Amino acid sequence: MATAPEMFAVPEMTIRPMRALDVAEVVAIEHASYQFPWSEGIFRDCLRVGYTCRVATAGRVLMGYAVMSTGAGEAHILNVCVAETFRCRGLGRHLMLALIERAAAVGVREAFLEVRPSNTAAIRLYLSMGFVQLGMRRGYYQAVGGREDAAVLRLTVAGAGPVLCAVPASEP
Repeated sequence: MATAPEMFAVPEMTIRPMRALDVAEVVAIEHASYQFPWSEGIFRDCLRVGYTCRVATAGRVLMGYAVMSTGAGEAHILNVCVAETFRCRGLGRHLMLALIERAAAVGVREAFLEVRPSNTAAIRLYLSMGFVQLGMRRGYYQAVGGREDAAVLRLTVAGAGPVLCAVPASEP
């Protein structure tokens, strides 16, 4: 029987650019994770327009993904998700760091994201990485029975530089 540390160990992971062939697996994780998921078309559009789209894999297993747009010295982290089986093992942090590293490489000064106030695990992660809350967007997210607010967070990228991970990441 596996011990607790073995059960929660992260397999050897690679973070690489998302490919069109990954979209079906990405959508499956998205749909298993959210009540109001992104569609396949949204992910394909993100790839088509050149957003930074990354996946975390171990061998042939796709464990999570992240999507970010950049422009005018800013980055907008649009979606970060880890398959339920692999949560609470640091994969979300690795994906975020890969995005931040890419943002810094293209001259981004600030990164922004929105997060549901009910997503306390994500908020803890973002705050631990140096994000600060700027405010709230009222009724931003679709929710059962109405709308949910979004906390708006910002990270200063250039000069502040979070500690970057050593996870290999290919760049297109």
